[in-house]
Amino acid sequence: MLERTPLPPLPLLLDRALGAYLGFAIGDALGATVEFMTPREIAHRFAAQGGVHRQIVGGGWLRLPAGQVTDDTTMSLALGDALLRGARLGRPLDTTLIADAFVAWRRGRPVDCGHTCRRGILRYLHHGSLHGEPHDGDAGNGALMRNLPVALATLGDDTAFERVSIAQAHITHHHPLSDAAVLAIGHLLRALLAGAGPAELRTHGERLVTRQPVFRFQPYPGRASAYVVDTVQTVLHHLLAFDDFEAAMLATVNQGEDADTTGALLGMLAGARCGAAALPRPWKRQLLPAVVHAVSDQASALVALALSPPPPAANTAPENATA
Repeated sequence: MLERTPLPPLPLLLDRALGAYLGFAIGDALGATVEFMTPREIAHRFAAQGGVHRQIVGGGWLRLPAGQVTDDTTMSLALGDALLRGARLGRPLDTTLIADAFVAWRRGRPVDCGHTCRRGILRYLHHGSLHGEPHDGDAGNGALMRNLPVALATLGDDTAFERVSIAQAHITHHHPLSDAAVLAIGHLLRALLAGAGPAELRTHGERLVTRQPVFRFQPYPGRASAYVVDTVQTVLHHLLAFDDFEAAMLATVNQGEDADTTGALLGMLAGARCGAAALPRPWKRQLLPAVVHAVSDQASALVALALSPPPPAANTAPENATA
């Protein structure tokens, strides 16, 4: 029997889902400016702002225009598009369609593509494999950073959430720490969408640390690299340390290092906690309109997909469609 998580009334659910996706894009765009910088470098660079990076201004090592997002958001949108396409084709939650979407995303010349993501996409393209062998180098945060659409598309069905989350992860990342992070942060997001309070958030964090002590985030170890352990520690520490979206976001991205991803994930969770209506308006206005439209449209479409009866599977679906 499938496990079911109770959902809040639809208007509240939509506000939280949109808050999560807009918050994700805000954190991505804000953090991209200081990606690969150290906290000391950030403080020096933004001395005129009190030593704190506060505005979505673009630039950074990718030389982005103000309001643009990185691969974190665009790869998430590609994954979400694959889930929606699968529903239209009668191939729900089809891993092959997800892999095809990643290939198309890479061919579209994204502003950045991590080495592990590139390797997995090329393996699928050349050999048709939906997952590689477990690899010590796969403990980066690439699978974690893009899983928001899966969490939304499978709302109310925890079994499907876990299955599809791991399937999409293994297209590029096959490592137990990556798997643990994808599931833990995804379940935490789903709890926030359902209205979880501070005590429940802390319980989720403690549960992860009990199962995987390497993720211990208090006291905060102080690293925010692309290693998935550093990413999860940074995000959980700042989510629980600050109730306010803006305060949590600024503390997170000003850690530097992989700031676009830590900012995106913090924004996703804190945005689900506060809802879209409570997100800082200046940051929403600083995002490119095309980005706002894309994430807003997909957030509502994925929630609608989750609440709709699944179509019957097409007879032509590949046998490994949900591997």
